[in-house]
Formats: sequence, C-alpha cells, structure tokens
Amino acid sequence: MSSESERQPQTLSKPAFDEKEATELVDRVFGLKVSWIKPLPSYDDQNFHVRVLRSKGEAEGADEYVLKITNSEDSQEPDLIEAQTQAMIFLSAEGFPSATPYLTKDGNIMSLEPRGSEPDNKKYMVRLLTYLPGTPVAKVAAKLATNPQIFYEIGKLAASLDKALTEKFHHPSVKSLHRGQFIWNLANVPLLDRYIYALGQNQYREVVEQVIEQFKEKVIPKLSSFRACINHGDLNDHNILVDCTSPSQGPPQYRVSGILDFSDMSYGYYVFEVAIAMMYAMIESADPLRVGGHVLAGFERVVPLTAAERGALFLLVCGRFAQSLVIAAHTALAYPQNRDYLLVTARTGWRHLARMAEAGQAAVEQLWFDAARAYGPRGDA
Repeated sequence: MSSESERQPQTLSKPAFDEKEATELVDRVFGLKVSWIKPLPSYDDQNFHVRVLRSKGEAEGADEYVLKITNSEDSQEPDLIEAQTQAMIFLSAEGFPSATPYLTKDGNIMSLEPRGSEPDNKKYMVRLLTYLPGTPVAKVAAKLATNPQIFYEIGKLAASLDKALTEKFHHPSVKSLHRGQFIWNLANVPLLDRYIYALGQNQYREVVEQVIEQFKEKVIPKLSSFRACINHGDLNDHNILVDCTSPSQGPPQYRVSGILDFSDMSYGYYVFEVAIAMMYAMIESADPLRVGGHVLAGFERVVPLTAAERGALFLLVCGRFAQSLVIAAHTALAYPQNRDYLLVTARTGWRHLARMAEAGQAAVEQLWFDAARAYGPRGDA
C-alpha cells in the first residue's frame, strides 16, 4: 500500500460486491434484514440504497439506509474514516442535514470486512448510514435557473459547515484530516502534472496546463495568507440534496435537505470551500459564469473573504475544474465500465473552463462580485 503522501488519485481498489453479497453484509454486520436493495452511483467507493424490515415489536414498516463500502486503500485508514463519520454525527447534532451511522451488532460505527470471493484478502470498511431524502441539485438544475436563491443558501451552508467543524469539532481523530498530498485537496493542483497524460490529445489540454502553471505561480505562494479551516471538500451538484418547498403553482422554491459524501474532508482554507462550491454550481447552470456570484454571496454572509482570498478565487475555481477533469480522465482509464459516471463533470466542464479562460479573470470576477453585491452588504469580517 502507498502512503498517504504518495497516494495515486485512484488505484484498482474499488469494491465490487453484488446485491446478494451486500444483503448478506447488512444481515451479518448490522443484524438487519434487507427487503429491497439498489446500487447507487459512486466514484471510489461502492454504495447501495437499502430498505430493511423493522424488528418484531416495532411499528410496521421499513427503514432506509445507504450501505457504504469504502475502497480497499482508504479502508486501511481507519482514523480518517472515523473522523469523517464523527464529523457527520457532530454536524447532525448541530442541525445540519447530515447522515448518521447505524451501529454494528458490536456497537461500532464501522466494521472492516472481507469480500469472500476475493483471493487476495482485501478488506473493506463498511458503514450503514441513514438515507437522506431529497433530489441532487444536478437533477433539478434546469428548474434552478430561475431560482438562484438556492445557490445563495448552498454558499451559506458551505461557510457554516466549515466554521462549525473548525471551531467546535474536537474529536481525537480530527488529526487525520491533515492529509498531506491528498490529490483532491485544492492546494495540490500542481500534482496534476503526474496525471495529465490521461487527457491524451484533448483539445483543451493546453488550457489545463496553463491553469496548473498559473496556480503554481500565483496561488501557492499565497496559501499562508489564507485562513485555515476544515473543508468538506466536495460540495458538488450530486452531493447536495434539495427538497421542493413551494406549492404546485408558481415557480419552485427549494431548500437544502442533505449533504452527502464526507470522504474528501481535509484541512484546507475557507476560500477553498467556496471555490469548490462555485465551480460545481456552474456544471449544469444555464448561466454558468454568473452563478458563482450567488454562492459567493451566501458564503460571505457567514465568512467574508479577505482581499487576498477574493483575488485567488478565479484560479481556485479553474484549479478545481482542472482537478475534476484530469483525475476523472485518469480514473476512467482504470474503470472504463464506470466511465459515464466518472466523466459526468466533463460533459460541460471543459466548455465552462474554456469560457472562463477566454473571458479572463477580470471579466469573470466582475460577474461574480456584481451578482454577490446584489444581495447587500457582506457579513462582518
């Protein structure tokens, strides 16, 4: 196994349990009988939506969970998975719409389990998390075109989540969130040089190469001036669930109903979180260059950015596009059967990154800052 500092963005360690094996896992580890099971899309790990029968003596009905089977490499980092899970428990207690774990028969939040049919003794960390209601932002993107308010709320949520974790989350496992060379930490955009080969002759490869070089030159030297925090690190349009709260007549109104996937948590900076959220808000947006301003306005209602942080936003957003596009291309080479899911961002991401590069930093920042200004004064710095 490679050390954390040497980790590849993806190795051949993704679980491959079938539905029968997953059903048996829920029974054996958690003591629950599955009445219905369905695979869920995933990147590194394997997820199943499961419905279980309630025990005798309980009210009739069923409960729903997500069975999360962590890839075999990350499964060898139990402190890290402990930190992610304890953070979810903490956030739920603080009122955030986060899942919580169902305990194993032994009273633990997770269990390291083999897959019986594999000859190499790989083991996978298994958790059963409460199923959160709602629809991923990605699936209602067209309806959100006339309702930018939800992106403002996502920005507020991102800032509030990071602030709560940084100021109040003190579990002993938190030290594991210092993840060094973790490829998805936004500070590690320069590491993309190792994987850019995966783009082949992509027509936009030169744009990515320029982003990486500018990031090295203009962002890396400024990191020490940014305010540090714990980042969720992946508030993308598939990891944020929303519920429609408006009556059937009139334009739909939404509220955030769930935050998913804490596997990219790490120590970073407040400005990283807002840049990541802004980038993913662009993916399916009808107004991609402006939508980030609504996210920024919500974020700055809670955590106003400094001048240095605001000045880095453009390259940070471009850097996240580069990470998503390069790592997805690299991973798709290893998992061609999962190519459609892995390259979901690429369907529009290349075009958006090219548009940002063509428009230039000053023009894009003006669109963001003008949209944010329309919400009124920023919060107290």
